[in-house]
Amino acid sequence: MMKSSELSPGSENVSQNNTRDEENQFEVAHNRSLLITDPVQPCRRTRAVVKEWLLKLRCCLGAACGMEWFAYAALGIFTAILSFLMDLSVTKLLRAHQWLYANLEGHTSLQFFCWTLYPACLCAVASSFCHNICPSSTGSGIPEVRTMLAGFELPPYLSLTNMFIKFLGLTCTLAAGSTVFLGKVGPFVHISTMVGAYLGKLCTLIQANKEDAAAGQMLVVAAAVGVSSCFGAPVSGVLFSVEVMSSHFALKHYCPCFFSAACGALTFRLLSVWSGDMETLRALFKTNFSTDFPFCPLEILLFAVLGVFCGAVSCCYLFCHRWILRFTKTNQIFIKILTTEKVLYSSMVAFLLATLTFPKSVGQYMASQLTMRQLLTSLLDNSQWSAPPQNTSLQPLLEWSSPGSPVYLPLAVFLLMKMWMLVLACTLPLPAGYFMPAFIYGAALGRLLGEGVAYVTPGQKWDMRLNPGGYALVGAAAFSGAVTHTLSPALLAVELTGQFSHAVPVLLATLLANGVARARQRPSFYDAISISKALPHLPSLAKACPSLLFTPVGELLRPQSVQLQKAAALQEIQRAVSSSTEAQIPVVDSNESGNLLGFALRSDLLNFLHQKKIESHVKHLDEVCTLFPLPVLLSPAITVQEAFEILTLVGAKTLFVADRGRLVGLITWSELKRIIEELAKEI
Repeated sequence: MMKSSELSPGSENVSQNNTRDEENQFEVAHNRSLLITDPVQPCRRTRAVVKEWLLKLRCCLGAACGMEWFAYAALGIFTAILSFLMDLSVTKLLRAHQWLYANLEGHTSLQFFCWTLYPACLCAVASSFCHNICPSSTGSGIPEVRTMLAGFELPPYLSLTNMFIKFLGLTCTLAAGSTVFLGKVGPFVHISTMVGAYLGKLCTLIQANKEDAAAGQMLVVAAAVGVSSCFGAPVSGVLFSVEVMSSHFALKHYCPCFFSAACGALTFRLLSVWSGDMETLRALFKTNFSTDFPFCPLEILLFAVLGVFCGAVSCCYLFCHRWILRFTKTNQIFIKILTTEKVLYSSMVAFLLATLTFPKSVGQYMASQLTMRQLLTSLLDNSQWSAPPQNTSLQPLLEWSSPGSPVYLPLAVFLLMKMWMLVLACTLPLPAGYFMPAFIYGAALGRLLGEGVAYVTPGQKWDMRLNPGGYALVGAAAFSGAVTHTLSPALLAVELTGQFSHAVPVLLATLLANGVARARQRPSFYDAISISKALPHLPSLAKACPSLLFTPVGELLRPQSVQLQKAAALQEIQRAVSSSTEAQIPVVDSNESGNLLGFALRSDLLNFLHQKKIESHVKHLDEVCTLFPLPVLLSPAITVQEAFEILTLVGAKTLFVADRGRLVGLITWSELKRIIEELAKEI
């Protein structure tokens, strides 16, 4: 006894490892002997050898650092490969469209039909996949992923069919180009989550002694990997997962998220280098801002004004977005079209948007021939378009300006047109992301302000050093952060461009834009979608119905019908076990007083009833089973949101509600989910 108590923790770990190794060796030998002696299966000896080596490999990998870490690495690598293949396919389709349009030069009517029918057909194909095969693959997917991470089950959104259709549909949507003006981030985060769900199930099967918590942790990690695999930005991907996805981010997810995101970002950049797209590992949108004199100290005030301006414009955009969502849910014509004629609606909207962006009409003032990536690259150009220096390239200026028109006209037309065009594109029933369009729109806002400042301050000492591309970078982070109510775009802007010299202005503008956008509890872009789809995501519902923050949980509780006295008879225990399916049964001092003492496990009571060790009357219930104390006790005055947060943080399945020690009821995780789902339907 004395010697065993003096053993160090390290020796205990050694003994556990030895025991595990012995079990693995026994399992290998057992499986090999079964395969060899089974006369039915063909190639018995070969199969036994292969399975033996696989089991040995599993033992070696598990002994090194745990199988889950290899799953995290596999998640990042596989998601990055999917992202690269999607970008490669989209690039080929976009080049085919540009080649066909260029070869029809001199035939305006044929160029018009080429320009309009190509994206219309692609959107029709994407919508047809979703409508006929998997309707749950439409939209961004981030609101649904947030709901699943909150503990609610949405099985159709994690199916293998959904992942396949989402990938194909998103490829077609992105191949439509800047005409439709939709992005990749949201759906790809959803795709990454589906990959993580299957890898989590695989880890659970391989590690039979592990709990199912590995699958839930894999979903949190996959949300961070989705962003890092899109842009090669691991740090902002993890921050995005913390801000958008999780109401409460556990520290145990911190290292797995960074590890998997780093694997995904590294794989994505290496694939870009090996394909010849990049010469070396560098930022995705590399800029050439001056590091000696990045900006004048007085420009900090202009960056702050830009942040406030982006926040105000985001409020207008979010208002239009909420209005169009409400209109599509209440207008009977739209309801009928989006229910039965999704393919026709998608093709008609895409044709309309393509008509407005035709390069030989209004499109010449919107740089419509540029792809989404080229749009952002040109907006981040560090030269002044209003007065470009002689030693700089005029290519971005030629792409945005037309003969005889000032450079401010195309930027103003771009901002005015893309505002309502993006709102209309949000109604398309196909896989689409909305973060990158907001990022580019914010860059155009910042570019317009930067060019305006350069125009109205000629002859100043710092005028020739003024960088409109820096304003575009600040505006991109501020507007996208205000739309999503997050700060991660500030870090994403720095990682995408590699411009740490503008880190302070970017963060300042993003903070101010968030302050304006979040005033008066306005819902974010993803919150509005959650409310429109009646998803049981409590933070979103609280913004739609502020009174929910003050709704006491006691008003929504069902009356507690099953409880046990401290001195309970055999018949009372049998009645409680048969009438209750809860794992924990409350124990009170007496039925008259109702003072809560603790709880007994239903499994313990069933064991004693089965073994017939309970007499006809017992003095104390704790003589026949363990009476567990209450770690957390809720008050009936606590709100629904507070109860949800406590259940999430504590990780308990059941919490008891008592008023001054008297049992009022109990609230379970399933009961709370039912309450939130009913509130979502009412709102």
